[in-house]
This record gives sequence, C-alpha cells and structure tokens, in this order.
Amino acid sequence: MRRIKFFDTTLRDGEQQPGLNLNREEKLKIAKQLDRLGVDIIEAGFPASNEGDFYSVQQIARAVKKSSVTGLSRLSKSDIDTAWEALKDSPEPRIHLFIATSDVHIDHKLMSTQEEVIQDSVEAVRYAKERFSVVQWSAEDACRTDWDFLKHIMEKVIEAGVDVINLPDTVGYTTAQEIRAMFHHLKENVKGAKDITLSTHCHDDLGMAVANSLAAIEGGADQVECTINGIGERAGNASLEEIAVALHIRHDHYGAEQNLTLQEIKRTSSLVSKLSGNVVPGNKAIVGNNAFAHESGIHQDGVLKESSTYEIITPELVGVDANKLVLGKLSGKHAFQNKVSELGFDPPEDELKRVFKAFKQLANKKKDISDDDIFALLVADKSENETKAYEMLSLQVNVGTHNIPTATITMKSPDGEETQEAATGSGSVEAVYNTLERIVGAPIQLDDYRIQSVSSGEDALAEVVVHVTYAEQTSIGRGTAHDVLEASAYAYVNAINRILAAAPGGVPEPSVHSQ
Repeated sequence: MRRIKFFDTTLRDGEQQPGLNLNREEKLKIAKQLDRLGVDIIEAGFPASNEGDFYSVQQIARAVKKSSVTGLSRLSKSDIDTAWEALKDSPEPRIHLFIATSDVHIDHKLMSTQEEVIQDSVEAVRYAKERFSVVQWSAEDACRTDWDFLKHIMEKVIEAGVDVINLPDTVGYTTAQEIRAMFHHLKENVKGAKDITLSTHCHDDLGMAVANSLAAIEGGADQVECTINGIGERAGNASLEEIAVALHIRHDHYGAEQNLTLQEIKRTSSLVSKLSGNVVPGNKAIVGNNAFAHESGIHQDGVLKESSTYEIITPELVGVDANKLVLGKLSGKHAFQNKVSELGFDPPEDELKRVFKAFKQLANKKKDISDDDIFALLVADKSENETKAYEMLSLQVNVGTHNIPTATITMKSPDGEETQEAATGSGSVEAVYNTLERIVGAPIQLDDYRIQSVSSGEDALAEVVVHVTYAEQTSIGRGTAHDVLEASAYAYVNAINRILAAAPGGVPEPSVHSQ
C-alpha cells in the first residue's frame, strides 16, 4: 500500500507569518507535540538565518527521536555547514536545499541564468550528500517553471544524488488539474524520478492549497508539506489536519496510508493556536469549534438518530472529547501530574511546580478546572531570559460611568528597580497600556488586541493576545487571568519581554525567509 509522508513546516514556513515570533521553548513544545502526532519530517527552521534559529534547530534535533528533523538552507557551502552543525546530532540528519527555477524568479530575484542555477544546485547537492543522510532539493516557484527546464534540472540533481525533490506552488497560483498533470508528467518522464521521493508544498493565496496538495498526491507526490492550522506567510500553507483527515476518510479514493496519530490533531492544533496567537476560526474544517456542532433542527434530529447522517468525521477521530471538569482545589500534585500527562505534556520538575502553583491559585478562584484551563496554564509564556524581564507586581484600575479611567501599576524593571506609575485613557485597557508605556519609557505601538474566554461560564479565564511594535521590533504577547484587565496587562508586558529576550544585546538582525 502506498504511504504518504508528512513534512511539517509549522516551525519554519509557518513562523514566517507576519507578527509571529516563537521563542525556543515554544518551538520545542510544538516539535515534541509534532513528534507525538507522528509527522515524518519536522522542518525546525533555517539555521543560517540567525543565531536564534540555529540554536532552536539544534535543540529540536537533539530532543526529537521519532520524527526526522530538517533545516532549510540556501545553496552556499556556509549555509550547508551551519545546517550540519545544527542537525548533526539528529538520528537522521537531513537538509532542505532550495533555489528558484521560474523565469520570473531567475531574472528578477536571482538575476542569474538557468545554467548557473543548474550548476549551483548540482554542486550544493553533492556537497550536502557528503554530510547528510537525506538531501532534499526544492525548485522554488516550480508551478510557474517551464516543464522542460524543470525536467532538465531535476535529472541533474538526481544524478548528483538527491533523495527528495520538492515542487512547491510558492505563490498559490496553480489549480488542482494543473498540479496533478505536472507531477504525473514529471514522474513519468524525468529519468530517475521513480527512484526518489517527489514532494508537494502548496500555498493558499487562492484558497486551494489543500485541494492542490491532494491533487499532487494523485499525480504522484509521495510527500506533502504543510503546517498546523494552515499558518504561514500571506494566506498561509496547506493545512496538515485537513489533508490527513481527507486521506483517511476518503481512503477509498486516494488509497494511501499515513503514519499520523489522528487523535493528536486537536491537541496539536490547540497548542499551535495558543503559542502563535492565531485563533482558529469556529468554522475551520477538522479543528474549528463548530466542526462538529449542529444548529439546524433537521441536522440535530438526524445526528441523534444516526451520527453518520450528517457527520462524516467523528470528533473522537481527531481527539475532540467532551470538556470534562476534572480537578478542583482539593486535587493533589499526583492527580494534577496525571492530567498533565493525559494532555500530552511532560514538563521538567521545576516547570511542573510552577504550573501546579498556578493551578492552585486558579482553583481558589474557580470551582471546577477544565482541561482547557490546565492547557492554558501549561502554555503560559515564561521569558527565556527572566533576568532581563519586566515583572508586574500590582495593578489597580479606577473606572466608572462618570470617571476618567485611571490605572496605577507597580513594576519591577529588568535591572531590579521597582517603579510605580499612573496614567489615564479613554478606556480602562488604554489606561493600563498608557501606564505601562510610561514605565518602559519608550513608544510602544499596539498593532492588534484580541480577547477570548478559555472555557465557558462566568468564572472562565480571560485570554488576551496582543501584537505590539517596540524598539522597531514586532512581537506577540499572551496573558491569562480571571480579570480581563489583568490579562491585558500581562499580555502587553509579555510582548515587551519577548523582544528583550530575543535581543538581549540589541535589536536582532532580520531573518532570511524563502519559499
């Protein structure tokens, strides 16, 4: 039986989404969950793009044992060497080389020629094969590349020893019919193509990334590149969860197996959503909150009589369970640790103590603690460089129908000094943020603000996600608390701390992005 490999690029292409900046701890959490999900390959980042990416890829390569870990690389020897240093401790070191092949990219971006692109690709593949057990080469903008040239360059890199060739729809331009035909043509006509793995990588600019990925599989692709929740730059990438469940439910049509543990899909989606600050739309296929909800009376009647009348996917298939109330203030550490394990987390002892303490504080305010509450505590951000972080010590807000909202905040600065400031605003959140800006002593631009409840009920936790620009750097911040103003303040401080942690010695160099 044919088997499709899943290449997850959430941590590389997904992180290229504007405003998304995961720290090393968060990337490791996602990588470990992707490993539990059973993805075949995790693209952990672009090691040569910056120091942070290098160490993140290295940490993931050492920690992940089942999935194969790879890193993106340009064709230069220095990029390949850097990738090797980051990935050499992985059980199966692999590298992902890329270069553009379409005329528009060669002429206007590379300012090169087809002959030079071929020569550089062949030399890079040969050089990488001296180190890596698996070498993948990508033809950026393949779907707008002349087929004759694509055939020619593919044969050259196959001769050089490449193991995987990726043919991405970089700008989300192609159609299902076109990409199916392209893969079929190349697999049948490129010498040696049947002896390597062909991979597809589709973007969602026209809303067709999943359909095009499935069509590429029909045309002969045996590897599909995608991201959790479809995150990524511009309109995003093909959604892993949608492709995986489509292959499972329509096994009769695609006739392909996969290694994924589908019951881990919902948990993986929730983790990426929390850490990226991207709220999953309620109507999102497979993982949206409404994916298994039925409003119509006719639908409800049918589902109650026989679920298959309107449900082609059972909630249990993707790990959606009833939001059971499981723990309370009398629950001990052992019961809490068991629940943490059930949720797929294995934090170190010091982290477990921190989360358990937060759980106890929450349990004193909230009668029943749900899985979602515990999940929120587990993914609560903790700055990688706590000695260089702001810490909010107290918050007081005066607000009323006929009063000017005023916030008073006491804060410990990165140098350990305590500062108290007050400021007003047209609303209570603005008053809080004006006060924090005064304490930091530099302009902070609030680009986006979102609030939602973690669970249902009057005593639900509030979760706030903000996007800010500070010191010419953009960052997301997350805050969770019973009080919405407290959560708003935590999110704002968190965003500032993330920028400080990412650039303790100054503003970081911009990352190099591709594909």
